[in-house]
Amino acid sequence: MAQDVYRKLARHLDSLPGGFPPTPDGVELRILKRLFTPEDAELATKLTLIPEPAEVVARRAGLTPEQAAQRLDQMAAQGLIFRYEQDGKAWYMASQYVIGIWEYQVKRLTPELIADMRAYIPTLFDMRAWQKAPQLRTIPVGRSLAAQAEVMPYERAEDLVRSQKKILVAPCICRREHEITGEACGKPVETCLVFGGGVEYYERNGLGRRIAVDEALEILKKADKAGLVLQPSNAQKVINICCCCGCCCHVLKSMKRHPRPAELVSSPFVASLDASACTGCKVCVKRCQMDALRMEGERAVLSADRCIGCGLCVTTCPGKALTLVRKPQAPAVPRNVMASYLALGKARGKLKNHQMAWMALKSKVDRLLAGSGR
Repeated sequence: MAQDVYRKLARHLDSLPGGFPPTPDGVELRILKRLFTPEDAELATKLTLIPEPAEVVARRAGLTPEQAAQRLDQMAAQGLIFRYEQDGKAWYMASQYVIGIWEYQVKRLTPELIADMRAYIPTLFDMRAWQKAPQLRTIPVGRSLAAQAEVMPYERAEDLVRSQKKILVAPCICRREHEITGEACGKPVETCLVFGGGVEYYERNGLGRRIAVDEALEILKKADKAGLVLQPSNAQKVINICCCCGCCCHVLKSMKRHPRPAELVSSPFVASLDASACTGCKVCVKRCQMDALRMEGERAVLSADRCIGCGLCVTTCPGKALTLVRKPQAPAVPRNVMASYLALGKARGKLKNHQMAWMALKSKVDRLLAGSGR
């Protein structure tokens, strides 16, 4: 019977936009058993991406409102569901596995959970769906953009940070994972920026600390120096910015295995190389996270179909041989994260039977965002 409830939860998580697909050996079920008790797994299936108070979930789960609130609060503290407060009232909603439950385990990682996650990655990341509707996008580090470049506010990391009223920094789960397994890359770990409603959740659960705008901007500078790719949520109103390395980040590693990463990434820019200005210093080759640059003789050569437009090669090019140029047809960026979820759900074929519920969800979250004090 316990196995049945985990299969039920796995199907429930797979119905969400980010997905939780089955595997032949059931590694996804092992992951759930490590995180959820059977009772919590059953309760988690009663939640959707529509925020609801405890009394509504209680009726669905056959619990008293007090029982439901106590158990939901405990599950939220364990990073299994999402909880936030509005006007003094707690609201609860399902969390996707990625981006969501997995990232919330940043301080609860074990070697066994890490091993299962790594075995699950090839199945979990459906790069075909990601290509159509990615959860993250890539924006350039600020110094890589020319002063005269046409840049939208949601394409400039510094503008995204300055527009926030609530900011928190959390450890990068990918680099923390590699620390635990003895594979640390040496790059900064406390680099994940969280905004808006997610700040209270992370802070309540001890997953990070609040910071001011100035410190967040300093983290962006450190990310550039360390050669980290900036990946905010795929929305104009962002809820986070990840600072990622190609050696640890599962998203970037999945892209890197593709023969043409440029086809997968949502990025408005691509690098351009003036070979005549190349000094042959090889710094760009070391900085590129996608192997888009290589040396042929004394000059660098750019493979544009591998470039994800992060700008890391531009900021350290002594000969100014590398620049970022806007793509002729830059990918559209959804207005907010819920519109991004809708696009991903559609790409995965998960909207056909839930269109009305999804539209209700979008309307609800639009109202919440409007009053969230971003």
